[in-house]
Amino acid sequence: MVVKLKKEQQEYMAERIKEWFELERGEVIGDLAADQWVHQMAEEMGPFFYNKGVEDARRMVEQKVMNVDEDLRSLERPAGRPKRR
Repeated sequence: MVVKLKKEQQEYMAERIKEWFELERGEVIGDLAADQWVHQMAEEMGPFFYNKGVEDARRMVEQKVMNVDEDLRSLERPAGRPKRR
């Protein structure tokens, strides 16, 4: 799975990575290293986040379908003649 980010997204992530390295590790990394880090993490970990998003969306849709099913069943009316006792 190839993750294609918009230029603005790539730049934003690279800047956050550069900040993180500097604040958390006391290391200064350049633009190229940050861009490569973003690319590598997107390739390696992107599918996990993507699959989690798909799973969350599937659960939401299933819940909505169950609600629609319940709503539709509530609209049903009794049919046929009542049974005699």
